Amino acid sequence: MNPAATPPSLHPPAGAELAAEVAGLTKIYGSGNTEVVAVRDASFGVARGEVVALLGPSGSGKSTLLAAVGLINPPTAGRVAVAGQAVMDGPHALVELRAFCRHHLGFVFQKANLIPFLTARQNVQVALEINDVAPRTARDRAGELLAYLGLGDRLHNLPFMLSGGQQQRVAIARALANRPDLILADEPTAALDGRLGRQVMELFRRVAHEQRAGVVVVTHDHRALDLCDRILEMEDGILRAHQPAPRAA
Repeated sequence: MNPAATPPSLHPPAGAELAAEVAGLTKIYGSGNTEVVAVRDASFGVARGEVVALLGPSGSGKSTLLAAVGLINPPTAGRVAVAGQAVMDGPHALVELRAFCRHHLGFVFQKANLIPFLTARQNVQVALEINDVAPRTARDRAGELLAYLGLGDRLHNLPFMLSGGQQQRVAIARALANRPDLILADEPTAALDGRLGRQVMELFRRVAHEQRAGVVVVTHDHRALDLCDRILEMEDGILRAHQPAPRAA
């Protein structure tokens, strides 16, 4: 889908099946004279099968918003629902929050953060075993995911034996291991050249469409925005739908 083909919106089209819905999310650091509102009253939705890009200058609140939605750094206020389940509503969090996040959320960061002494397959396998998946099943699932992402011949390679793009594909496989409803990626292409960065974005698009996951990607790289279904932007902690620049006459 070309983002410019439809009116910009913070929400997917009416009737879309939602992977996640966020309402009134606010993140505040400090208090009194030192209070900083990093994210102010952000509301948006992510449909299953779509890739949403999140743009904005450094310090605008993009990564803070992503961490709050993923409950890595829970919000000060607001509601976060994933797969129809409210996981955070004001001060109230889901009782089994950590277990829910392990099963329903996947994370990819700027650095692959692979465990250096584990092979590619073992790096993915461990994400499954943490969720009590039997070792043999986890091993098979990890191998299938890596093959799906074009790394079937790299199962036994340690991270130092992989290129930067290959390491990020292992990280994506790890994020997919537990079949999450929502994948949150924070600058996943920042350390890659343009060709590899586009390959990673193409993988996110493929994963969204084939695995029916919602994907949110924080990025500064405008070269692959054509692969995204919608574009949102942050500025001074405020979330808005991206307004494309008017074309020159």
